[in-house]
Amino acid sequence: MGRPPAIPAEPKTRIVLSVLAGELSIAEAARRERVSEQSIGRWKADFLEAGKAALAAGRSGPSTREEQLEAQVEDLTQALGEAAVEIRVWKKSAEGRLGPSRTLR
Repeated sequence: MGRPPAIPAEPKTRIVLSVLAGELSIAEAARRERVSEQSIGRWKADFLEAGKAALAAGRSGPSTREEQLEAQVEDLTQALGEAAVEIRVWKKSAEGRLGPSRTLR
């Protein structure tokens, strides 16, 4: 017999919150969701540990997503600057071959 399909994070969160709120016991949740009590207990422990870590980290620094966006902005800003320099070089080389551009007259 194979392993049952993985349960997505959203249902796991709902189940753990129900257990933490006292709406269901671990045994009831396990029967209802057709998983082992050990699985529910592990989800609960993981949930609480992640919550503790998040509270310990606080909001003192940027989130991973913010760091990703800042890096992307930096890359795009650099690319824009390089493109602007290339355009200036092309315009200068075109002036040398064709004479001054009409926009400079």
